[in-house]
Amino acid sequence: MLNTNPNIADPDGFYAALIAAHDGLSEEQSAALNARLILILANHVGDPEVLRAALAAARPAN
Repeated sequence: MLNTNPNIADPDGFYAALIAAHDGLSEEQSAALNARLILILANHVGDPEVLRAALAAARPAN
């Protein structure tokens, strides 16, 4: 089951680290970093049902 409740101990710290990881990168390098991060985290989650639920939750509502 996908957990959409706040679950990061230090969300501001994580956000700062995420922004810092992009510092100095071109737009293409930044997009590639995001893609790699998504794939790494998806691999960590592993559960196909949870991953499908995450994709659906992230997609904008039309």
